[in-house]
Amino acid sequence: MTKPVNDSVAVDAKRILLRYGAPIAVLDKVTEPHRIEFAREIAKTTLPERQRRLRQLLAEKGYVEQS
Repeated sequence: MTKPVNDSVAVDAKRILLRYGAPIAVLDKVTEPHRIEFAREIAKTTLPERQRRLRQLLAEKGYVEQS
């Protein structure tokens, strides 16, 4: 049995992804584990690269088309 995600972690992850340009319509389709995974990755990315990296992650997981 998997441990449930703390709601505050999921909310913070969503906030981070919105801050760095994730479209709301796309973010609603992203699973909670992916939101947290993406937010952790973004936190480790340099500030100027965060938006580009987020779009790359969304494309890699099939949430958006690659451009």
